[in-house]
Amino acid sequence: MKRYGSLRWILLAAGVIAILGLTGMNVYSLYALHEHTLESSRENKKLQIAEFTDKIRYRFFKKFIGLGSADINRLQEEFNKSGQFTPEVTSLLNKASGDSIYDNIFFIPSGSDACQQQEPILQYNSDQKFEPTTNYSSVVCDGMGIARTQIKSLLADYQYNNKVIFDSHRSITIALINPSKREVFGYITMPFNQDFLRNSYLPKILAQKFGSEQHPGMNVWLRDWTNNEIIASSNPNATYDRQQIQFEQNFPDFFDYWKAEVSFTDESTIAASNASLIKNLIVLGAAMLLLLGALVFMFISAQKERALAERQADFLANVTHELKTPLSVMQAAGENLADGRVQDQQRLKRYGTHIFSEAVRLRNMIEKLLDVAKSNAGNSLVEPEPTDIGNLVESYLDKHQKFFRKKDFNLDLNIDDNLPKVNIDQNSLETILSNLIDNAIKYSTDEKYLGIHVSKQNDHLKLCIEDHGIGIDKKNLSNIFTKFFRVEDSLTAKTKGHGLGLSIVKNLVELNSGSIKVESKPGNGSIFIIRFPILSESNKEVSLDSSSTLPEPDSRNKELEEHVS
Repeated sequence: MKRYGSLRWILLAAGVIAILGLTGMNVYSLYALHEHTLESSRENKKLQIAEFTDKIRYRFFKKFIGLGSADINRLQEEFNKSGQFTPEVTSLLNKASGDSIYDNIFFIPSGSDACQQQEPILQYNSDQKFEPTTNYSSVVCDGMGIARTQIKSLLADYQYNNKVIFDSHRSITIALINPSKREVFGYITMPFNQDFLRNSYLPKILAQKFGSEQHPGMNVWLRDWTNNEIIASSNPNATYDRQQIQFEQNFPDFFDYWKAEVSFTDESTIAASNASLIKNLIVLGAAMLLLLGALVFMFISAQKERALAERQADFLANVTHELKTPLSVMQAAGENLADGRVQDQQRLKRYGTHIFSEAVRLRNMIEKLLDVAKSNAGNSLVEPEPTDIGNLVESYLDKHQKFFRKKDFNLDLNIDDNLPKVNIDQNSLETILSNLIDNAIKYSTDEKYLGIHVSKQNDHLKLCIEDHGIGIDKKNLSNIFTKFFRVEDSLTAKTKGHGLGLSIVKNLVELNSGSIKVESKPGNGSIFIIRFPILSESNKEVSLDSSSTLPEPDSRNKELEEHVS
């Protein structure tokens, strides 16, 4: 039995560890999923930022889509002949000149040193023609210079007729190339309208693309990092804080000094993910507690069943011995009488008394076993009727006065006057009194005190049975009403008992709608407190006149009284 007990503890520990381990893994998985959800949302937004910068880039050269199909040889011939471009290229220039994002359109032939010599260059005017002008800024020459430098390294292997080159956020230059001759025809340079770019176009498109209504989980700022200047923001009400920036996106091939900087707020995504996480954690926690509770419940039940089986085994051994003892006495006395060897009347009476007392003792044990069997089978039948507990207690004590005097017990009886009746089974109450008084007598030492008090308390009658005996340790109080349970100490080990009396008492009290509790301290005695609900007025009307009369003592009590006398 001990081996299996250790195995149960090992299995319980293994089960608890397994449940906690699985729970920990699930919690980790839930948090990982939570973080992955937020990261996926942010990665999607990062892609949108990259698409946004590509869209901005496309905006600057979309007017020149179709230039790649232009005949460069024909364009050169037309320019050398008239100083103007072919109609197909001129139509593209017309589109660009009408775009507010460009300030002007200039053309510098590849062999010209106009910028170095500060000579006139060609400007596209409102008449859709190129005219020489000296009214141009250094931005034009810078853009052309950058384009010229970059195209030199590409020209040998370049197969297209144009190359778009940005001078950061200042200008865009298109190098016109003759791939068959591996030479540059010239450079179309278009400075950006900085006022329109900074104050109109970029703030507007940024707000449209990443405004709070479209993307409530992020704020985007366009920042000139060289001058530490915010060019535009998706949310004008959001305060820029460099420490809060979580992602930066450069513009491809242009706006070298500008960056799209992003702060993820993720309010809606975080709220939804947190709500899902909390819900899953609650469900997981409830499932874990349920599993742990079920495991612990099964373990405790198994422990109780084991303890009950041990108590039942001890009880069986004890009761077998208890049953054999009176039978042996009766058998020995009966043999002597049957042999006719006993002729003396005093000895005959003594043998008869022994046989009778042992028979009563045997019957009492059998009756107690029957009470337990009925309780286990749910067949403890009671017949409640309106009863005056005070009268019933006095009657019981009167019948056992000789017994109390023989035991030298000091009886302290206190019954209040005019007590209301309660609806209980009178035989049950006698059994309750018999068991509690028997325990008080058995477990009392030098101070032989027995107190019985009956009083009214609110809507209940309270019956208290008190002794000044050995008392009960606090750790055993919760088990004293359990079948076959006995307190293990030196005194109780010498006292005969089977651990059934208090279990029977509790069962009978509850069958009569009452409650019982005990107050005890080791060395100070015990008080058993029983409460029964007072009979209501509606039940009083149907009570019988004979309900207040006491029943005749049962045969067992008569035999006990005669035996004691």
